[in-house]
Amino acid sequence: MLSAEDNELLTRTGPGTAMGEFFRRFWMPVLLSLELPEPDGPPVRVKIMGKDLVAFRDTDGRVGLLDPRCPHRGANLFFGRNEKCGLRCAYHGWKYDVTGRCVDMPTMPPESTFRDRIRAGSYPTREWGEFVWAYLGPAGHEPELPGLEFALVPPAHRFVSKKLQQCNWAQACEGGIDTAHFSFLHMPVSSSDSERDEIMSRSSADRDRTRWMRDDAMPEFQVVPHDAGLAIGASRRADGSGLYWRVSQFLLPNHGLAPNAFAGENYHGQTWVPITDELCWVYCYTWNPERPLTESERQRLRAGQSVHAAVDERWVPLRNRDNDYLIDRVDQKLRTFTGIRGISEQDACIQDSQGFIADRTREYLGPTDAAIVQFRRLMLRGARDLGKGVEPPAARQGAAYAVRSGSALADRSVPFAEVMIERLGDPVGRVDHAPVVPKPVA
Repeated sequence: MLSAEDNELLTRTGPGTAMGEFFRRFWMPVLLSLELPEPDGPPVRVKIMGKDLVAFRDTDGRVGLLDPRCPHRGANLFFGRNEKCGLRCAYHGWKYDVTGRCVDMPTMPPESTFRDRIRAGSYPTREWGEFVWAYLGPAGHEPELPGLEFALVPPAHRFVSKKLQQCNWAQACEGGIDTAHFSFLHMPVSSSDSERDEIMSRSSADRDRTRWMRDDAMPEFQVVPHDAGLAIGASRRADGSGLYWRVSQFLLPNHGLAPNAFAGENYHGQTWVPITDELCWVYCYTWNPERPLTESERQRLRAGQSVHAAVDERWVPLRNRDNDYLIDRVDQKLRTFTGIRGISEQDACIQDSQGFIADRTREYLGPTDAAIVQFRRLMLRGARDLGKGVEPPAARQGAAYAVRSGSALADRSVPFAEVMIERLGDPVGRVDHAPVVPKPVA
């Protein structure tokens, strides 16, 4: 349970809010790179944390992110011409480069220097892991890019997507790091082994894992803080004296890594980026550090396997709040716990159902909510510390984000730290990579 004040602090990220200022100290994904497919192509509208922007890829392939209002008379630059290394306003032809500098002002005499004093609001961008990232914070505090492993592997080893979610970022993020719900929300109820296997193939879980999660609905949690966030271990009873460990990661301020993968399997993660306080984009990524993804795997991910969703041309999931996620009550009675197809859609249904902004003043939390409690404390403390002038250390530690989540089997006598070392090689899941960080836009 949170107080009304703390719930407001956690969920509000618009300009001038404490959590919004905290978010703005970190790089945020704002587009998939493929949304700007070619130099001098059409500009794209962007909305992030309540702020409207316009993005474009210039002649040299650089990405600009500008305030949409032309400084001349306020016309929207979205309707402008993207040409010759700049975005030209369609109203009077003033033109801006990716840094916001006015590079042409045809309504003024050629000898005029007036244009040198005019700038459109602009924000630094980087392309990293097939996402366009932006920094919206104050100058002089630009952070390091998060060294998330999906962005460090070769492009052939990863798949990325995005989807709209119709609720506040925080409850969507909480759903991503709450691993207890798998025993219910994603569980098949069919009595047929083959049918259960087919249903669970959408989540990468095999028959044994499904059984362990079904039979132990009360996992025990271990939450370990580290430089970039929290390593979250949840253990369930397995066969004999074994425990089935599922380890997720929360990484500041809005990244989550799923706990599904045994060694050699594909890893999944998500980043929840506020659009407004009642909508967010979810940037999704699947990667395998050991091998390229197969075309068959890519097809399944495009169709909505695991954290990904089947979406329309505007990145809206085909199963969404407006059509009740195409719930099938017969399927719910006979085959699946929810009657909704897709892990992502099942998550979205429940998270959206909490309201556009969940009311955490009316909750009753239990032991399986341990990670949620720690997540909230970490976020609230970070926002309050920033208000006192303490910058978030994680923003300057990009390498600390190179961690893995995953699953493991171990005897119940083995401590969590040893399970992590045996499965991931490090007590909090750190992995060794030499990141190639993209250069700033010139």
